[in-house]
Amino acid sequence: MSDNTLPGSPELSRGGHARAILALGLPLIASNLAQFSINLTDTIMLGWYDVTALAAATLATSLYFIIFLMGAGFAWAVTPIVAAAVAAGDETQVRRVTRMGLWLSVIFAVATAIPLMWSERFFLFIGQDPDVSALAQDYIRILAWSMIPGLIVTVMRAFFSALQHTSIILWATIGATLLNALLNYALIFGNFGAPELGIQGSAIASLVSVTLSMVILFVYAQWKVPQYRVLYRIWKPDPSAMKRVFLLGLPIGLTSLAEGGLFSASAVMVGWIGPVELAAHGIALQLASCAFMLHMGLSQAATVRAGHAMGLRDEAGLRRGGLTVIAMSMGFAAVTIAIFLMFSETLVSAFIDPAEPERETLLSVGISLLAVAALFNLVDGLQVVALGLLRGVQDTTVPMIHATISYWVIGLPVSYILGFTLGMAQVGVWLGLVVGLLFAAGLLMWRFWGRSVNIARPATVQPV
Repeated sequence: MSDNTLPGSPELSRGGHARAILALGLPLIASNLAQFSINLTDTIMLGWYDVTALAAATLATSLYFIIFLMGAGFAWAVTPIVAAAVAAGDETQVRRVTRMGLWLSVIFAVATAIPLMWSERFFLFIGQDPDVSALAQDYIRILAWSMIPGLIVTVMRAFFSALQHTSIILWATIGATLLNALLNYALIFGNFGAPELGIQGSAIASLVSVTLSMVILFVYAQWKVPQYRVLYRIWKPDPSAMKRVFLLGLPIGLTSLAEGGLFSASAVMVGWIGPVELAAHGIALQLASCAFMLHMGLSQAATVRAGHAMGLRDEAGLRRGGLTVIAMSMGFAAVTIAIFLMFSETLVSAFIDPAEPERETLLSVGISLLAVAALFNLVDGLQVVALGLLRGVQDTTVPMIHATISYWVIGLPVSYILGFTLGMAQVGVWLGLVVGLLFAAGLLMWRFWGRSVNIARPATVQPV
C-alpha cells in the first residue's frame, strides 16, 4: 500500500474517507456485534432460565466489565502506536509495542482475577439482594479467569486493526460466538446430555469461547504476518516500549473505568429498587450496548485512521476524516432511535420467557428504559467517536479528566437525584446517564477540534 492510499492521506476526499472508514470499520462493527452477542446470548438464555439468575449475571458482569475495561486500556494503546509505526514503516516498533501490550494485559489480568473470587461480600455491602449476590459470586468465580485470554484477545484485535487485517477479527469472533451459544444451550439447561449448571454453565461457556478466539488469533499472526514475530522471545522485557504503552494505556483504562463504573453504579442503584427492575435494566442495557457496537466500530476505525494521519503528519486529512466519521455515527444513531421507539415491545419481549410470572412487569419497565436508551445512544456514540479520534493522535490524559468529571461529578449525582430524590426510579437513573454522556461528548469534541488536530508532533501531554 502506497502512502497516498493510507488513511489520512491528503488525496482523500470526504467521500474517499467515508469509503475507507467503511472498508475498515464494517468488519470491526461486525466483529464487535459478534463479540457482544456472546453477552447477549448469556442474557437471553439466563432470562429464559430464571429471572434471579439474570439479575445475578447483570450484577456480576457490571463489576467484571469495569475491571476488564480498565485492563483493556493497555490493549487499546497498541492501536494508535502501531498504526503510526506502520505508516512510518517501522516494523520493529510494531513488534515491541504489541508484545509489551500483551505483557501488561496479562499482568493486570492475573492481579485482578483473584480478588473477584470473593465478590459476594462486596455485593452485599453495596445493598444487593442476598440471593442475587450469592449467585453473582458463583458466576464471577468462573468468569474471572476469562480475564486473561480476554485481554490477550483485545491486544491482538488492536494489533490486527492497526494493520488493517480486520477480517480475521470478525471470523475469530464469529467462531467464539457460535461455540458460546452451543455451550450455553448445553450447560445452562442440561441439554445434549450435559449437566444442568445454570448460571455457572453460562460462565464456563464464556471462558471456553474466548480461549478459542485467542488461539485463532495467535495462529493467524504466525501464519499471515510472520514478519512482525509477535511471539518471538515473548518472555524478554522491553522497558522502553512497556513504558510507552503504559503511559498511553493507563489514561485510556481509567477513562473506560470511569464510564464503565458509571454504568455499574447505575446497576447498583436500580438494584436498590428491586430484582425485577434490575433484570429489566439488564435487558435494556444489552439492547443499548448492541447499538453502541456500531459506534465502537467507527471509533476503532477512527483511531487507526488518526494514527496513520499522525504518522504521515497529515492534519488536513485528519480533519476531513474526523468530520466524516462523526457524521456517520450520527446517522447510525438516527436509525437506532427509530428502531428502539418503533419496536420496543418486540425487542424487550425477546429476553423474557412467555411463562415468566413477572413478564408483564419486566416488559413494562424494559420498554420505558428503552425509550431513554434511544436518546442516550446518540450522545454515547458522539463521545466514543471523539475518544477514538483523540486516542489516534495519542492524546489520552486530558480526555480522561474530562470523562471522569462528566460521568462522576455530573452524571452519577444527576442519576441519584432524578431516580430517588425526585422519585423517577429507574427512568431517572437512566436520564442521569444521558446527562453525563452529553457532557462527555461536548468536552471531548471540544478537545479534539480545539487542540489535537495539530499533529505536527505527538500531544505534549503524553510522555514517550
